[in-house]
Amino acid sequence: MEAVSKNYISIDPEICSGKPHILGRRITVPQIAIWHEFMGKSADEIATEYDLSLSEVYAGLVYYFDHRQEMDDLIAESESLVSALIQNTPSKIKLSNSAA
Repeated sequence: MEAVSKNYISIDPEICSGKPHILGRRITVPQIAIWHEFMGKSADEIATEYDLSLSEVYAGLVYYFDHRQEMDDLIAESESLVSALIQNTPSKIKLSNSAA
């Protein structure tokens, strides 16, 4: 395990597929970045909603901005995986062509 930030961020190949995450939690830095940068949530909102300290949220954001290209690549990779799963997994819900 590599401790990136002694108190807040950890990278462990056995946790979260090796993605940097909040120490002791399964919340990844890319998740924090998505919530903040793409969904527009404030650090306070993230901390409250996910029971994190502001220090943990800000540590995640600092790590994101210090490693932005790598984190953006992880986010894009995850989006590609989700898209592939959606396209390759048939729905179990049968839609009717006629209105009841």
